[in-house]
Amino acid sequence: QVQLVESGGGLVQPGGSLRLACAASGSIFSISAMGWYRQAPGKERELVATLISGGSINYADPVKGRFTISRDNANNTVYLQMNSLKPEDTAVYYCYGFVRYSALSLVHKYWGKGTPVTISS
Repeated sequence: QVQLVESGGGLVQPGGSLRLACAASGSIFSISAMGWYRQAPGKERELVATLISGGSINYADPVKGRFTISRDNANNTVYLQMNSLKPEDTAVYYCYGFVRYSALSLVHKYWGKGTPVTISS
């Protein structure tokens, strides 16, 4: 009933920028939080950034000062602005959201299918 679709990934040179977007659609009553994970080759999946509905934001240490998470509540979309990109940022980036699909439903964590980001000269 709920879908998350990422966009904006691609190939960027070191030092460049990308903005990822994740749009939630379907039956949505409310969204408590949205954010991003990433999984680099040979590494475990890691949480990159989270934006709570009340405004609280958390970033993983490797991206602090370079990445910015934001959201457009009207369109149920979360963004990840990635600046000063490094080769080690190369990964598949996955969007997630904690979503209620009705007033009586439990909060459920939904995932997007991922968008690849490659940082290379």
